[in-house]
Amino acid sequence: MHAPEQIDLLTLLGTGLAVLGSDGRVLWLNPALGEMLDVGPRTAVGQDFSVLLRAPGFAAQLARTVAERHAFNLRGATFGVARGRELLADLTLQSIDGDRVLVEVHPLASDLATAGTPLSATLRGFAHEVKNPLAGLRGAAQLLERRVADDDLRQLAGMVIAEADRLAALADGLLRHGGVARLAPVNVHELLERLESIVAAEADAPVVRHDYDPSLPDTIGDADRLLQVLLNLTRNAIEAGAGTLILRTRVEHGARLGDRTVRAALRVDVMDDGPGVPDDLRDTLFQPLVSGRADGTGLGLALSREIAIEHGGDLRCTSRPGETIFSLYLPMERS
Repeated sequence: MHAPEQIDLLTLLGTGLAVLGSDGRVLWLNPALGEMLDVGPRTAVGQDFSVLLRAPGFAAQLARTVAERHAFNLRGATFGVARGRELLADLTLQSIDGDRVLVEVHPLASDLATAGTPLSATLRGFAHEVKNPLAGLRGAAQLLERRVADDDLRQLAGMVIAEADRLAALADGLLRHGGVARLAPVNVHELLERLESIVAAEADAPVVRHDYDPSLPDTIGDADRLLQVLLNLTRNAIEAGAGTLILRTRVEHGARLGDRTVRAALRVDVMDDGPGVPDDLRDTLFQPLVSGRADGTGLGLALSREIAIEHGGDLRCTSRPGETIFSLYLPMERS
């Protein structure tokens, strides 16, 4: 078995790790894997690992790893996670100390947005760090709102307060493990008008044009979280050098969302005339910590897609030089 100080180091890693006995029972589990599987590391000790894992060949692979003392890979294994969710992952099994096996769990990219992965832990850490600066920002804006006589300046101060409140609410949602969206009817065009007001206050605000379907009914969602998605998309476009944004709404019939087809989906397109998504980022665009900018965090698009999927929808991108379109899909009927 690893020395205590080595185990302490392993608990800090973002990679999901478990140490199993030759009988498949959990001897140790690190917090990252506990986060992925929504299980307490101490609670997992003594459990049969195959109870969590839906992979018929796992027991044979474990026995082979112990017998041959080589590393083996198990591709596309499915874990059953709490509340009916699933996590698809690749596993690496490696023999340690003779009859013990170290298991590494690597979630597949398509599941990073839906499972309790290290992405969520990273975002919760980020949320914790921004709460205090947000409180200071809000307080300063309140003082300005009270002291300035100009109506336009008071309106801008009020916008800062509203945005600070919205971001604080988003941070609270990230800090609540398993927190759910606050669903209510949302008028998407009112949401886009709010978005346009915020974009207009940006230092390098682009020209914004509309192409709306006025017949669209309200959708069901969390307005603050959906606004965050749209803000992430518009700010990405601005930072990429877009001069014009087109906000477009449509109904798409027979849309494929995840593993189901819905009769109709509301589609919100954010189209820009920037240089387009670099070829080397297209396959990993929605993965966490992937950014095309040296100063980028790589969290905006990952979080945006997580919010879209949380609403039963999806976020997609098509891009070529001079025309990049991010499309937010939301089902028009809720199960």
